Amino acid sequence: MAGIIGKKVGMTSIFDAEGKNIPCTVVEAGPCVVTQVKSVGTDGYEAIQLSFGEKKEKNTSAPMVGHFKKANTTPKREVIEFTDFEQELALGDVVKCDIFQEGDFCEVVGTSKGKGFQGVVKRHNFGGVGGSTHGQHDRQRAPGSLGASSWPSRVMKGMRMAGHKGNSRVKLQNLVIVKVLPEQNLLFIKGAIPGHKGSIVTVLK
Repeated sequence: MAGIIGKKVGMTSIFDAEGKNIPCTVVEAGPCVVTQVKSVGTDGYEAIQLSFGEKKEKNTSAPMVGHFKKANTTPKREVIEFTDFEQELALGDVVKCDIFQEGDFCEVVGTSKGKGFQGVVKRHNFGGVGGSTHGQHDRQRAPGSLGASSWPSRVMKGMRMAGHKGNSRVKLQNLVIVKVLPEQNLLFIKGAIPGHKGSIVTVLK
């Protein structure tokens, strides 16, 4: 589906026409440059490749430098493909946040914050065992039994245990665009979206 690449700026709140205070996430969406137009004849499918964010040429591989020069643009940080754009786009065109309107529904894809190695209480919302009195030996936040010892004599797949939390791809659907500022390339999206400040997100129509 059609969309745009952006950067999460942070959160704020704005008042609507009825005076309600709406929490919003501010996204710097675009401008994105069309660096490739894929077609059924040459690539087997139709798609538009957008690029966003500046990157130093010395940190870009030689093939990618040539790829960006074909679109007459500088090296970019992110390259993502989109489908089903309503308007006809050509190589080198610029896509801005004005493809969205206030009140539109959208989907946001981002990478969640990394939490590192976490225990079962934080990672899987375990409630703990019993109380902390009557002779209990510091088992409040322990995972408990991992399975029977006689059979199958192993830990089954999918067992909820301590481990790495966060830093994974997350998609949120049916978010509302509250405000659009085309002059500043800003989108105000109702609610929270995944990722830390400054992280790259994809906003889909």
